[in-house]
Amino acid sequence: MSSEHPPIMLVDGYNVIGLWRHLQEIRDLRGFDVARSHLTETMVNFSAYHGYKTTLVFDAYVQATPAKVERITKNLKLYFTDHNETADTYIERQCGKYRRDPLRHLKRIIVVTSDRAQQLTAVGFGAEWLSATALENEVEATLRSVQSRQKTQKANTNNLLGNRIDRDIKDKLAKWRNRLN
Repeated sequence: MSSEHPPIMLVDGYNVIGLWRHLQEIRDLRGFDVARSHLTETMVNFSAYHGYKTTLVFDAYVQATPAKVERITKNLKLYFTDHNETADTYIERQCGKYRRDPLRHLKRIIVVTSDRAQQLTAVGFGAEWLSATALENEVEATLRSVQSRQKTQKANTNNLLGNRIDRDIKDKLAKWRNRLN
């Protein structure tokens, strides 16, 4: 896979919010906007870590508003569908474009949804499919990996000679250093 063509991830945002327990709780206590913000923050980190070009797709089906795109980072954007358009419709259209792309063999597209019909459609267009639960597991595994690496880096800084020397010795060394300067 060429780095020129990073993997594209299309995420049915409300489907994920409806299936991740902590996002359900946030949605129920504080509303969809807060749950959407939490999902966005999670996906900013996940997408940057893996190098995915991610679009979180949210239905604006019942709102009389035109489609809207918000670029959050170079790896993540939010797409709010047009009036009378579902997230499924938008994702299918993007998969259709992918299928017609002559360079599709160089690209990877991943559709995240737990909607069975959407899964079949995405796979039919040649995209990969990931359930909302599988994405949650991957996000958690990525977080554990990053935390483990950070602990290792912190442990390595505790092993520095300067962190193991007695305070009196450090003071004497500092005086010597000052005399040399």
